Amino acid sequence: MAEEKNTPQEQPESSGRRDALKKIASVPVLGAMAYGIYKKVQYDHSRRSLGDLVQLDPETLPSARNAGGDDKPLRLGIIGYGIRGKQLLRGAGFAEPALIDAWKEAARLNSKDVRYRDYMEQESLNVTVTGVCDIFDTYAEAAVLSGSNIHREGANGTFGTPPKRYRYYKELLAADDIDAVIIAAPDHWHGTMAMDAARAGKHVYLEKPMSWTVPETYMIRDVVKKSGVTFQFGHQGRQTDSYIKARQIIDKDILGHVSLIEVCTNRNDPNGAWVYPIHETASPETIDWKQFEGNDDRIAEYMDYMLTNGLARYVGPDERSRFSLERFFRWRCWWDYSTGLSGDLLTHEFDAINQIMGVGIPYSAASSGGVYFFKDGRTVPDVLQTTFEFPDRSLSMLYSATLASQRPRGKVFMGHDGSMELSNTLTVKADPRSTRYAEQIAQGRIKPDTPFITYIPGQDQVDAVTSATELYFAQRGLLYAYVNGKRYDTTYLHIREWLQCIRHGGVPSCHIDAAFEEAITAHMGTRAYLEGRTMYWDREKEEIVRG
Repeated sequence: MAEEKNTPQEQPESSGRRDALKKIASVPVLGAMAYGIYKKVQYDHSRRSLGDLVQLDPETLPSARNAGGDDKPLRLGIIGYGIRGKQLLRGAGFAEPALIDAWKEAARLNSKDVRYRDYMEQESLNVTVTGVCDIFDTYAEAAVLSGSNIHREGANGTFGTPPKRYRYYKELLAADDIDAVIIAAPDHWHGTMAMDAARAGKHVYLEKPMSWTVPETYMIRDVVKKSGVTFQFGHQGRQTDSYIKARQIIDKDILGHVSLIEVCTNRNDPNGAWVYPIHETASPETIDWKQFEGNDDRIAEYMDYMLTNGLARYVGPDERSRFSLERFFRWRCWWDYSTGLSGDLLTHEFDAINQIMGVGIPYSAASSGGVYFFKDGRTVPDVLQTTFEFPDRSLSMLYSATLASQRPRGKVFMGHDGSMELSNTLTVKADPRSTRYAEQIAQGRIKPDTPFITYIPGQDQVDAVTSATELYFAQRGLLYAYVNGKRYDTTYLHIREWLQCIRHGGVPSCHIDAAFEEAITAHMGTRAYLEGRTMYWDREKEEIVRG
């Protein structure tokens, strides 16, 4: 029988322990505690050594490209000044005076509330707002006030020339004193407005989703490319530093082959489920309901599709034209105007995966779900599961969503050698059965239950969020990014990149082709849900086909 010996992995631990105890024997009192400290130092040193093997390359955010140089003034128009429109105009450097005052007061009461400081320290984008359009008078008046406020010239703000208010968006697009337009209208207007803006020669920042129907998705891409305008799609996650680090990790094959990705939406409050407040000044006298409804051929075509496939009850012209405060402020709850969870929240998750891994349009999509909690007359689901298949990448991506539970879940990349969990932070753990890290795991240099890569941008900062919905976006890295230790609003960075590309001729990170991939993917998920069958993408014909 062969003599039993310690394995090579066991030997360093045994002799190392004896040597360590000899070294600390003369240290009074500490005993085992000292040995524990020694082992921690030894383990930390091993982690640092391993970290050298997987050192991530520094990379600037997309918004830093083309920075500086001849920043000629640009004149902006904005269409839609609701919840997201306010945030976008704020990202361009213009906020309502009342909001600035509220931030200042919050900072006075809480030194960790740095929203006012961050806003005031944003570098000027050298833009003016020359036109605003909203069909709700109260929002339009607030947009005019915000567009007049030049906050950096004084703590209380000063007022420049008020932008002109337009009641019809086409009149804004025809104005000679507007170079570029930000579009933040409801979903069913996105495509039409974007195409009209491109045809008018205005550079376009389009909030997601790109399109409300499948046919117009192709039209938007064609019109934008033909026009030559600079197009930026509204996924500010392109500016998220943890996403850029994640892409480097994938590129360096640190996880091994990734075969499954899980992404999610978890919210649990009415605002997060699109039950937005109804403004006290809203009425048929202050809202142009006819413009909101948009009774055009697109809506007729979409409703015909819904009715033909048994997906909607008949809605007569009298009912469609009936004024409704709920539909105006909570339009995301109805297919008549919305793209549902797929077009709203899934798009953020897919865009993150697409920029990190370059997956493109999936081969297939299968969905299930329903209206399981918010029984308020809505037609879009509040629970949705969609599985996307990418057989050319040997990869599945699962989107799981509920608007009635706030249990936190990040994006999880599951690879043969490691898993990566991604939100506004990033952690990588080795898989216990990893091939690549088997030796390091056996030697104790890597512990599968402990991250061997951790990235926490701005870890000494505290985000002063004020609602569960803001927390949702903050945890996904969609509110702030850190550049050289300084915190920036990702929306500001995304708009800055767009403006710099207009000035210097670059291509924005979320260009029209990226927007097309996102839109088709979202439509595949939506149609799979509505029709109860798997949808496939014919790559050669560029068509969604039924299973």
